[in-house]
Amino acid sequence: MRPRCAWAHASPLMRDYHDNEWGVPVHDDRMLFEFLILEGAQAGLSWSTILRKRQGYRKAFDNFDPEIVAAYDQSKTEELLSVSEIVRNRLKIASAINNARAFLKICYKFGSFDAYVWGFVNGKQVQNAWKDVSEIPASTGDSTALSKDLKRRGFTFVGTTICYAFMQAVGMVNDHTADCFRWKEIRNQSTSS
Repeated sequence: MRPRCAWAHASPLMRDYHDNEWGVPVHDDRMLFEFLILEGAQAGLSWSTILRKRQGYRKAFDNFDPEIVAAYDQSKTEELLSVSEIVRNRLKIASAINNARAFLKICYKFGSFDAYVWGFVNGKQVQNAWKDVSEIPASTGDSTALSKDLKRRGFTFVGTTICYAFMQAVGMVNDHTADCFRWKEIRNQSTSS
């Protein structure tokens, strides 16, 4: 069996996410929006809960098209509150809609959300080499800077811990432990591109 980060053994779903997505650099605005919304939805919950609901989120939130989500109104909010395949929390649903609007403003100003968000790591993946998952921080200076700037631009559910989880998910940082088979693969992929 290939060595993996300790958390990847929690379930087949977590293992698949770990092996194929977590830490891989994402530069597609729609995918960045999806991860931003899912990380906010996770607040107070486990990531495995959100992964199990991910397809439900994609269906309920029009495949995370920020232009469509930004146009949601009160009746759509009420409709989403009845969808059992997502986290039915009024504040988190309102946040997703609000964040879609703020997301589009950033895209307009910077040309893309990708250009904006990757600027917080100077356009390059941060390469960490943790020996144990217990060494991985919950937040960093970069995630705090991102959180503050997103809040200043009107985003909600974007605290520094949520931002760091987002940065890990979309590959802005490589936080696979150094003994994990994905750590080297992602590091090599990042340095060769």
